[in-house]
Amino acid sequence: MPTVWDDVHTDYSGTGERASPAGLAATEGDWRRRLEHDTPGGRLLRGNSMLEALAGGRPIHLMHTTAALDSIRASGQLYQAAGCLVGSLYCAPLFTEPGGLRPHNLGSYLLQAKQDRRTLIFEITPADPTPLKGLDYLRLGRVHLRTYLNHRSFLTDRECDGLQQCATDRVHATAELLDLLLANACGTRTPADRFVDRLADAVPAIPFLGYLYFEVLSEYLMLHSTSRRTKRMAEAGELNNRLYKCLAFAAVPTMDRLFDLALFHPDHTTLLNLIGRIEPGLAAGAAEFTRNRLSHLFACIALDADQDAEAVSFQGLDFDALTATAPSLMGQVVFRDMRTSPRYPQLFPVFEQVKALEACAYWNTQGIATPFNGTIPKGEIGINLAYPRAGHRVWTADLGTDGLLHPAEELEVTLVPRLTDLRSTALGFAAFARPPAPQDPLVLSRQCE
Repeated sequence: MPTVWDDVHTDYSGTGERASPAGLAATEGDWRRRLEHDTPGGRLLRGNSMLEALAGGRPIHLMHTTAALDSIRASGQLYQAAGCLVGSLYCAPLFTEPGGLRPHNLGSYLLQAKQDRRTLIFEITPADPTPLKGLDYLRLGRVHLRTYLNHRSFLTDRECDGLQQCATDRVHATAELLDLLLANACGTRTPADRFVDRLADAVPAIPFLGYLYFEVLSEYLMLHSTSRRTKRMAEAGELNNRLYKCLAFAAVPTMDRLFDLALFHPDHTTLLNLIGRIEPGLAAGAAEFTRNRLSHLFACIALDADQDAEAVSFQGLDFDALTATAPSLMGQVVFRDMRTSPRYPQLFPVFEQVKALEACAYWNTQGIATPFNGTIPKGEIGINLAYPRAGHRVWTADLGTDGLLHPAEELEVTLVPRLTDLRSTALGFAAFARPPAPQDPLVLSRQCE
């Protein structure tokens, strides 16, 4: 029987489908075939350079940018990072060419955008070919909920009550929109402009919808783009990452400080303007694609698989009923409320380390030394620092004038399966640069007032 971590991963080597709620107008397989065969870039969902490198079973080269090279040298250790890859070390692929190592276009973007950082080159040598199972962070809600329920003894009763009431209030405040998402997943067709406007209005109350909205549009752009740059990248077996980077930074002015998709909620007019500036020919279809794709994904992700999407309503349910009906949605809501609390730096090593170790344990049993972002296999890949059956080497990198990377100084580094301190991360710098002032035990429900 599939585990919660099986459900979090998408297998890009097979045709199997996850269990889905009843009543949906399309299955996961229907959407997979549509995206693979009816879009210009669909072939790259299975036949891209990163997946081919993983399946080849040969040493794989990855790049990682860091602002902590001095600390890495001094300690001789590298730690995990929380984020879309849960507990791995975030990287981008490198490909061997006669003159050096060519970065994937995601890596080229990182080299350009993070010029204040140093670059490391990793050579990972797995014992066997890596299964093409990518972690879809949008599906982590069940993990978030289970972790909260199993570790809420680390919270006060007031904090637990506040979190649960806040999550329930958020769902009640957006229940009509959430019901509308399910209706569209089951075949209703709300006018696309009105759908997007209502979705945008709901994101501040349910921040997870901002993540889902952004990932749907990223998928739309990468698979439908026909620009010269996109075609050139496709010839190299790569999806064009600059498309969604442009979208994010144009939509949210503060993205350069913290990449926070809870702030991503363009209305219909803004959406058309954003897409039109990136690739004019794609603007006309963006809202309709968003309505159809996001509604389907929301129903599959939010609801328990034994539910009938046509019979579910989010109106009037208490916390226990909501967690039974929509465990993944409630897990996402609780997690994101906890993450914005002043006490999160204290809670972080409790709640997030558990998830990181569970993810590593799953990857170890599956033979995954280098997990990748399975929301769409666009080039975001990590290193499983707990994997016992892979060799590794690490160098500092020199960047040539031809854009290729070259190993420079080899580092003696131990890979440690432990999360780095929150205050050393982008979220920590942005949200918790100073310790919170002493106060009464946090009542998280105040965030909903």
